[in-house]
Amino acid sequence: MNVPPPRWSPRLAKALSGVADLATASVLLARHDVPVFPCAPGGKQPLTAHGFHDATADVAAVHEWWRRWPDANLGVPTGTASGVDVVDVDVHTMGSGFAAFERARGAGVANGWAWLVRTPSGGVHAYFLRRTAEVQRSWQVPSQHVDFRGDGGYIVAPPSRVTRASGQSRAYELIAIGQHQGGPVDSRQLREFLEPPRPTGPPAGMPAVGARPDKLAAWVASRPEGARNHGLFWAACRMVEDGHPFDTTASVLGEAAQAAGLPEREATTTVRSAYRIACRLGTAPGPTRPVEAVSL
Repeated sequence: MNVPPPRWSPRLAKALSGVADLATASVLLARHDVPVFPCAPGGKQPLTAHGFHDATADVAAVHEWWRRWPDANLGVPTGTASGVDVVDVDVHTMGSGFAAFERARGAGVANGWAWLVRTPSGGVHAYFLRRTAEVQRSWQVPSQHVDFRGDGGYIVAPPSRVTRASGQSRAYELIAIGQHQGGPVDSRQLREFLEPPRPTGPPAGMPAVGARPDKLAAWVASRPEGARNHGLFWAACRMVEDGHPFDTTASVLGEAAQAAGLPEREATTTVRSAYRIACRLGTAPGPTRPVEAVSL
């Protein structure tokens, strides 16, 4: 189901970057129907009883919050509430998420961001515009130092500042606007790329390694309901390992999966997942897609 265009647009993000006063910034977002809530000055902890659940675009309520806490940082709920999802690329003592994020962009699962914000830690918030009402819950992949802020999450937005343990204060800062309209991110595909599922073993009756594509296709076409998707995924992985390009695999196995009863879109998504995971593990054939340009 389609939803109205996102309220928080690249144009609004650029306008927000020219505002230094937190109270003014909060009202600017509220007037554009983006719900906000106050966070601790110099920190990220919500100041209201129910946190991001208290977020509102009611200008009078927002005025009152920042009259009470004039130095409060600016919190915004992510997901459907504000019309944006955010990929949080962390930088901390345990590691950096930039390498994983660049791999994801190269694989085509993290392109289409609308704007980038540098965080006080030196990381990045990549903002993606929400285009559908499909729920995308927040998640974390600590091993890759990348988090996803969607439904059930929130971010701290510019011009907020965070005071670090050293006593140094650093701001959230807009650093790039994408040279495109901006689009959505599929959180499930991104998470599968960053943290590939690890099946415990092949499905029963799986053809031998190195089996011809027609043998794999016949086997996929014979899968019963409940085993079709898993069987297609494994067969696609075998074709990846044998060096077949995506188009060949999608054609040969996609038709077989549809014959077994899988919808075309679901079959294509499953084959893509096999290639994305192979790219993550360094076994996929062919070049990766180019990443998008930015304007600074």
